[in-house]
Amino acid sequence: MNIAVIVIGDELLIGQVTDTNSGFIARHVAPYGWQVVNVEVVADDADAIRNAIDRAFALAPVVLTTGGLGPTKDDITKGVMCRYFGGELVENAEVLENVKEIFKKRGLKLNDLTRSQAMVPSSCTVIQNRVGTAPVMWFNHTHPNGAGQVLVSMPGVPFETAEMFTSAVFPRLRAFFPSDKDVEHRTMVVTGNSESDLATRLASFESQLPDGFHLAYLPKPGIIRLRLDATGTDRSLIERQLHEQWTLLAKEVGDNLLWDGDAEPAEILLRELDKRAFTVATAESCTGGNIAHLITLIPGSSSAMLGGVVSYANTVKTHVLGVDADTISSLGAVSIPVAEQMAQGVRRITHADISMATSGIAGPGGAVPGKPVGTVCIAVDTPWGTVSGEYHFPGNRTRVIDRATQTALILAIRQIQKH
Repeated sequence: MNIAVIVIGDELLIGQVTDTNSGFIARHVAPYGWQVVNVEVVADDADAIRNAIDRAFALAPVVLTTGGLGPTKDDITKGVMCRYFGGELVENAEVLENVKEIFKKRGLKLNDLTRSQAMVPSSCTVIQNRVGTAPVMWFNHTHPNGAGQVLVSMPGVPFETAEMFTSAVFPRLRAFFPSDKDVEHRTMVVTGNSESDLATRLASFESQLPDGFHLAYLPKPGIIRLRLDATGTDRSLIERQLHEQWTLLAKEVGDNLLWDGDAEPAEILLRELDKRAFTVATAESCTGGNIAHLITLIPGSSSAMLGGVVSYANTVKTHVLGVDADTISSLGAVSIPVAEQMAQGVRRITHADISMATSGIAGPGGAVPGKPVGTVCIAVDTPWGTVSGEYHFPGNRTRVIDRATQTALILAIRQIQKH
């Protein structure tokens, strides 16, 4: 099933806000055999929105719009939908009650502008937005050839779009457009290969895949997620074939397999720690607490995460973590011995089972002879000893921090998996 996405908002066209909703939608629907075939960004302009809808319906039976549903005068989407699909704006009692309840929980006073969120086109079916005030609106449409089409108008706030699309909109779309095809998929996380190297390595595997099978490469810093999709009409057959192909794929990947499933490195680390009832702590310099941040974003992380030290200054490295000042003087803060002592120090003061430490030059300044921007020393301290390495990450400051963070997490995961 094809989907066309229209992203509405002047702020997107001037670069003030970046569209993330279309990417989220595409990633969410792909494993089910649905495909986003077009994404168009348009201004808060009635003609622009109306023309974009015409173009979208010419491309796909499902059109999704995000944005333009706020209470201010520049948000005109609901009025455009009225003129396009017919009807008039009417106050929806359920939407109004939802808006009142949300404002009550937030301790805010309801004003006339916010009350206007309850005004919706009479031609739509309302899907209550339980995480925001702008309602989701479902419109039925008939293509000139007589085929049924649907437009769903959703809020532009990313977390609202994600929540409502996954919990309410997409399940309803799948029921509205049933398919006799069954789609199954499995994902694994691999590390230690570039995308091109991995694709070369797996070329023979891909060439022998049965009809209806597809291997997708989803790279992120430090890892590549491999998703194997299988589509067919006989569910028992594709499930059996998927298991067979998955076994072959895992054999081809070999030791580069980090995790059987779809998870980020921080989540994988916590799962490995949980298996052993282990705890973890961090000592971070150049990553500035980013490792601890990613770990504590995950619900339930408190069972393993004891704490961390952001030892940006050398005095914190020496006075809190116990790093030897002479080592810093002779080798510099960005050195393997310093990173090792940081990891050992934070493990000692927190009594954690596993610890990670980073010390590096994230840039754009700070480079010294022999240590260019992107140089990062990473250490992991465990009950079995300390492992460490010096890495050189390309890119800007944000990318260096991200790569160093993921590398530290992966290094810790690998040490745990070995024992």
